Amino acid sequence: MDVDSDSDISIFDDDNENSRNKTKGKGKTTDKRKKDKGKRKPKDQAYTWEANYTRSWETVQEDEAGSLQGAVEDWIARGRRKRHAHCFQSKNSAPSTAIRRTIIRHLVLIIDLSSSMMDRDMRPTRFGLTLQYAREFILEWFDQNPLGQMGVVGMRAGVGERVAEMSGNPQDVLKALSDRHKLEPTGDPSLQNAIEMARNSMNHLPTHSAREILIIFGSLTTCDPGNIHDTLAECIKNRIQISVVALAAEMKICRELCDKTGGQFGVALNEGHYKDLLFELVPPPAQRTVSRATGPGAPNPAADLMMMGFPTRLPDSSPPSLCVCHSDLRSDGFLCPRCLSKVCDVPTDCDVCGLMIVSSPHLARSYHHLFPVKPYVAITTFDNQSSQPDQQACHACARPFPTTVAQSTAEGMSPIGRYRCPECQQDFCSDCDVYIQNHLHCCPGCGK
Repeated sequence: MDVDSDSDISIFDDDNENSRNKTKGKGKTTDKRKKDKGKRKPKDQAYTWEANYTRSWETVQEDEAGSLQGAVEDWIARGRRKRHAHCFQSKNSAPSTAIRRTIIRHLVLIIDLSSSMMDRDMRPTRFGLTLQYAREFILEWFDQNPLGQMGVVGMRAGVGERVAEMSGNPQDVLKALSDRHKLEPTGDPSLQNAIEMARNSMNHLPTHSAREILIIFGSLTTCDPGNIHDTLAECIKNRIQISVVALAAEMKICRELCDKTGGQFGVALNEGHYKDLLFELVPPPAQRTVSRATGPGAPNPAADLMMMGFPTRLPDSSPPSLCVCHSDLRSDGFLCPRCLSKVCDVPTDCDVCGLMIVSSPHLARSYHHLFPVKPYVAITTFDNQSSQPDQQACHACARPFPTTVAQSTAEGMSPIGRYRCPECQQDFCSDCDVYIQNHLHCCPGCGK
């Protein structure tokens, strides 16, 4: 019987039927695997860079001249606004009670220099990325905390190594991190030895200053010579706040160090999250409640008033003399107002009389954490809606405001190009807005 190949009826024997059943089963299995594979494909992301660079080329928009510089500047401006909004929300959220912040900070940065920092789960390595972010963190920290001082401690080969002494000059700290070969990771870390070294370097500090330890930890083990809980008890007694940024996973002892001392703990998910965790620690932390006893002779650990001195700056043309901090022969420097000793940089503590020496601009800039500027209102259109009809440029930097979206992108400004002070109704560009909110405690237009 002839059977048409296009017919739905087919005549086959038992062998053909068995082979057909096998083929049919394979087809179902293959289809099922294809469906499962298609379902799992968008969900599985084995690498952290897949989330950052997924079809990122579609978001790039060229300007009228065919340049990508405007898009790059726009991304930078948006990232700056995002970080500023996060910090501003954390600092200026309306609490139920007044928040007291310590503007005189002493921070010890502990960096893990063990062999685990050579892992490549973060580009190029954990060690390379940590050095890059540490430099950026140091600059931003000193920029927003001009009265603070910082030291650096490394932990490798089971011991703690002092990388940089406690200093108020960011260039001294950056110089200690510039030599990469001296910081080459090796061995295992020791949390106890590093914390003990940082704690001993802050024993002489006054009670009114904030004592903080920031640990960048990339290992899952720690090689300690004793009981680390005894070290934790001493840190609690000395009011030292410990914060940890973990690069591998959460460890119970790291969580206890942060919870019992009032610090912050976080595990970096990727490069961007790693940087966000670091820069969250740039603003000064809220001061913990201190019990005040009443009556004559009652101890009061909280200092309401502290003595500071404003030094006299020596010009470069002055005769060379020895400084009391490094015993170096140099012309420029600062004279202590109490004992007339010469120091290299400020802010610092005089090595002769112990007076804290600061400059008046540093003190004024530190007030922006205590008395922040009111948030400016974003202008969502490019029409001139200002109360000043002739204002076509930023009130601070005199940069002309863009009039169209294309011009805004070409000039490297955010599409929302202006921000208005709610008091004086003056408009500022996005760059000046971020600078005013992060560095000043009053509006340059109205002084409020």
